[in-house]
Amino acid sequence: MTSYMDYTSPQTEFAYDLNNSTFFKKDPYNYINLLSVKQLNTLGNSSLLDIYLSKSNVVEPHYHQNASELVYCISGSAEIALMNPFTNEFLHYLVQPAQVVNIPQGWWHYEMATVDNTHLLAIFDAPIPEVIFGSDILRLTPTNILAYTYCLDQEKLENALAPLTDTVIIGPPSNCSYNPVQGQSKTMQKPNQAPIQQQAQFKPNQAPIQQQAPMQSNQVIQQNQSTKSNQTFQPSQVSPNQGYYNQMYGQQYYQYPY
Repeated sequence: MTSYMDYTSPQTEFAYDLNNSTFFKKDPYNYINLLSVKQLNTLGNSSLLDIYLSKSNVVEPHYHQNASELVYCISGSAEIALMNPFTNEFLHYLVQPAQVVNIPQGWWHYEMATVDNTHLLAIFDAPIPEVIFGSDILRLTPTNILAYTYCLDQEKLENALAPLTDTVIIGPPSNCSYNPVQGQSKTMQKPNQAPIQQQAQFKPNQAPIQQQAPMQSNQVIQQNQSTKSNQTFQPSQVSPNQGYYNQMYGQQYYQYPY
């Protein structure tokens, strides 16, 4: 990317504290910090999200229409799921520290923590990646169109979607009394299979899989066995910015990710 930055300008920025740019906060253990060219003007064609999740919390299904996303697990464990639009199948990957999942531009996906103190880093190849959330698609599409298109009962559909009055971002919402992620079928983990290769049904409250297969030439990298990879990050160590309600949630399209 060609840069037109005047690096002699006193306004040139080379460092930034992400604690000053909290994009969304559900509670002290589930929040997302943001870094884009708006926070760091020398950043160029890249940006990132610093994601903190407790067990069974999920960054809601969404897609980025202008950027690819590389998700790196720093601590904890998470399911990264994405839909391949060329094969019409959902791919599920259980990542642990030092493992990554690449999500191509425009692919439908979500991230769910399987243990507490999960810390993910999402890296984008755009200075300000855009995003469309599933909750916005559901709540902003006229219910009569959804009901007619899919032959659904409009009244039942309206009742089902009535609680969805805002963009969710990290679900389930804080006021939700129903936990939709319980009771799923067990992970079909084959013996000696590396967890990064998993593409089967997933159980959020399942303990992270420790056993891994030897690295093959056509196999993704294995979990880093160093002591650093086993360290957990405590969200309470940081102080998120409380001014995260500065986004226009009524808009269907977002210039910021998540």
